[in-house]
Amino acid sequence: MWNGTISFGLVTIPVALYPATSRDELTFRLLRKSDQSPVNYKRVAQADGKVVPWEDIVKGYEYEKGKFVILKEEDFKRVDLEAAAQTIDIMDFVEVKEINPMYFQKPYYLEPQKGGDKAYALLRDALRDSGKIGIAKVVIRTREHLAGVKAQGDAILLEIMHFGDELIDADSLKFPKAAHAKPREVAMAKKLIDGMTTKWKPDKYEDEYKTQLMAMIEEKVKHPDKKHSQFKAPKKPSNIIDLMSVLEESLSHTKVGKGNAKKIRPKATKVHHRKAA
Repeated sequence: MWNGTISFGLVTIPVALYPATSRDELTFRLLRKSDQSPVNYKRVAQADGKVVPWEDIVKGYEYEKGKFVILKEEDFKRVDLEAAAQTIDIMDFVEVKEINPMYFQKPYYLEPQKGGDKAYALLRDALRDSGKIGIAKVVIRTREHLAGVKAQGDAILLEIMHFGDELIDADSLKFPKAAHAKPREVAMAKKLIDGMTTKWKPDKYEDEYKTQLMAMIEEKVKHPDKKHSQFKAPKKPSNIIDLMSVLEESLSHTKVGKGNAKKIRPKATKVHHRKAA
């Protein structure tokens, strides 16, 4: 999806950019109920409700309510000076552990191109051995991104990052202070966490909603006239119980020791702290 170079100091490495993740979303078409005819989207002008052909559509920025400034393709190219260079320009190297994981957004693989293997391996091994990540700027699809360049096995990953002003300040939200949790409750919670601790196995976790939805679709294809059972919404939480009771019951269903956790189905309950005597 992108070809260019990694640049740090006087070193340049020819690379190609490939997505490192994929999400197989189920897509649905809008249909007319009476005959299942697909419903198409139309580009309709708000002023008169008329359909607008692609050749008559321009891009505009609304600088005031109802007032726009029109931008042409050459305007974007004039601003996008670095796009032509197609360079991942590493500006700094920092310790990976210093970066809040919230800054990382989406990973891509960087594959070395012809003549770049030696320099690629050099950068990868240096990143891995130093425990550092390169902080870079890169332009993808006319937009400049902050990005991290880091070693991942035999590969170098380019991970798109959020700029600092894109993260919401946590101080704007209300969170409970440490005093709300009693030492005995914290100790019990830590014991529960220890009992549910296991090795990281990403294949263990599946999109159950998608699996069940696909199974229902296949069933409808096989038996279109069959009446299916009516959906029953889960019960809303109703009864109020004590937090310590919840922790104690959870521990009774969990074998203490790493990797031996049983799956616990939470009850529909609300939780509050036990009042001090």
